[in-house]
Amino acid sequence: MSLSFYEVSVESYVQMLGAIDHIMGKAEDCAAAGDLDLDAIVSYRLADDMHPFTFQAVSVWHHSWGAIAGMKAGLFEPPPSVDDNSWSGLRSLMAEGAASLAAEDAAAINALGEQGMVFKGGGMEIPFSNKNFLLSFSLPNFYFHVTTIYDVLRLHGVPLGKLDFMGQMKMGG
Repeated sequence: MSLSFYEVSVESYVQMLGAIDHIMGKAEDCAAAGDLDLDAIVSYRLADDMHPFTFQAVSVWHHSWGAIAGMKAGLFEPPPSVDDNSWSGLRSLMAEGAASLAAEDAAAINALGEQGMVFKGGGMEIPFSNKNFLLSFSLPNFYFHVTTIYDVLRLHGVPLGKLDFMGQMKMGG
């Protein structure tokens, strides 16, 4: 069995961004029914020492679309500030990331695997191959922040299950 860099990166990101879109849609349904305050959710923290929901959402975007952009540029840094931290702004950010990733050329992404890049943040500079960056830094961070979004919404009563988290799975041969 052989997997391409594109399959492991872009296709994984797109699957989970679709799941986040679905999960956020279910949260909006709860809000429309009067069972959830989306304005309170965006500032909610699972623990006092954790970043709020807004940071989790921006990080999902940053560790997907931003990771691909960083691998292309050879440099990945902490996420930038976003202009709209509202629920609708975060939802738009997820959609923009998914659309940008879906437009990526598989051959161009596959060519990135062995190229080098640097993560700069917190006074550190960590050199990676793009493959090692993806597998040991970007994907773990991406899934952490996706899981945290799921957990915050589940904690607040949004009816979510494992299939909601997993998104559209790739099936068949």
